[in-house]
Amino acid sequence: MHKLVVLGSLGEFVQLIKLAKKRGYYTIVCDGYPGSVGKSFADKVYDIDVGDTDAIAAMCREEQADGIITSFSDYLFECMVKIAEKAELKCYFNTKQLPYYRDKVLMKDMLTELGIHTPAYRYVTKDFFDEELSGLRFPVVVKPVDKYGSRGVEVLDSVEEIRGHFDHTCATSDIKKILVEEYHDGFEFNMMSWVLHGKVQVISIADREKTPIGDHQIPISSRNVYPSKRLELVIDEAKNVLQRVADHLGQREGPLSMQFFWKPETGVSVCEVAGRFFGYEHELVEYAGGLNFEHLLLDYVYDEAAVERLFADYSPRFPKTSAVLYFHGRPGMHVVHQETAEELSRLPGVAETWLFYRSGEEIIQHGPNPYVARYYITGGTRAEIDALTEEFFARMSITDANGREVLYENRIGE
Repeated sequence: MHKLVVLGSLGEFVQLIKLAKKRGYYTIVCDGYPGSVGKSFADKVYDIDVGDTDAIAAMCREEQADGIITSFSDYLFECMVKIAEKAELKCYFNTKQLPYYRDKVLMKDMLTELGIHTPAYRYVTKDFFDEELSGLRFPVVVKPVDKYGSRGVEVLDSVEEIRGHFDHTCATSDIKKILVEEYHDGFEFNMMSWVLHGKVQVISIADREKTPIGDHQIPISSRNVYPSKRLELVIDEAKNVLQRVADHLGQREGPLSMQFFWKPETGVSVCEVAGRFFGYEHELVEYAGGLNFEHLLLDYVYDEAAVERLFADYSPRFPKTSAVLYFHGRPGMHVVHQETAEELSRLPGVAETWLFYRSGEEIIQHGPNPYVARYYITGGTRAEIDALTEEFFARMSITDANGREVLYENRIGE
């Protein structure tokens, strides 16, 4: 019997754990969340913080595990690569390649070296001189170089604001240096691919839509739609970009994803590249195109021939359209009344609903709940998805005990 370690146990991993068990694999689920939902389905569980890679590697050896897998998170991806190397388990990446996907400075420098367009940038320390930012157009996005999940990310309009917000940007960072890059106002896309024998296979390209919420705050992600209505405009150039990255780093197998911008006059401009799939979105590919990511991840570990068969005739030009709707809440407010959110979940075309807070709970920024609510919607056409989205954005409401709206207002992308 195969003994598989699944790194991660929150809701995104339940289907992966269930499928592994259905295939007959002995599943060992590990992370630092005692009693989390995924662990209730595992054969064995360990409550070890994923950052303690030495301890988890020792556990893998003690359990005689013959496989390890994770996805959906940059941090989990980083930890898996380190654990796999220490425990001598199969992994599509190694620790020498890892910094290029986890350090924003190295990634930007790599893209520049390869001649791949990326928003103009600088990285500075707290005592930087104004001249160091010479040539950048405002507004700019500032972010710590070593964090993820939008921590410390802001949109600023002047050198003085950058200096004044420096400590806030670095508040959770181990490296007191920030990345400053020009704000790109082009169309945004999420792209997921698989590298098979060194060749990039495009899985999906989605429109990534956002809604502005206030001064200095980056717009919130409000809707992603699969497939992108501009897929034919960007697919060849975007695939070429990822192929150059994979070739440069020597990635021969495994997930490779990218967030990028596009304008007719400048073409593709890369925001970030990642060695994992996007969380909260892989389900949409299955709804619209039929590909199941859990099968793909498990096949990579134990049945590579199945991966080859999958991509022999695969197409990212999906027959259906699907979308995810994200609803973000104002930090510090308390969720109480969710009747409207529950009512919307029963609309035709809603495939899945997640309401992340119980009545009375406080909304915590960068807490355990990524959003206040999330809906997966499906339909035959883009027009049907757009109409259902408009209804959601017009009606959606979650309030506190005094009837005050706790959600930021979403707008459909223009």
